Amino acid sequence: MHQQNQTLLQALADCVAACEHCATACLQEQDVKMMVRCIQLDRDCADICALTARFVARGSEHAQHLLRECAEICRACGNECAQHQHMEHCRQCAEACKRCEEACMQAAGSTAGH
Repeated sequence: MHQQNQTLLQALADCVAACEHCATACLQEQDVKMMVRCIQLDRDCADICALTARFVARGSEHAQHLLRECAEICRACGNECAQHQHMEHCRQCAEACKRCEEACMQAAGSTAGH
């Protein structure tokens, strides 16, 4: 497997873990209602990252489309988590989402026309 794919797959896995952790931590916050959008995006982001990783790993012809969608959801999740920087789990999730978004966009760009 190419180094780029390994880096991408690691970013995707890191994002899944950060989002799952963030969603669980958000559910334990005092004001859970304030965290609803964050939890929803964490779940969406974790799912799309896991699915994208599987498509990339198998070399699917549909990976490019998923990479772009994954980047979009990572951006939305990261932006939401960035609004809750005072919570460590949200801060870490925002960082993981940003790294994953960048890795997905780079990979989507490098596979254009393939």
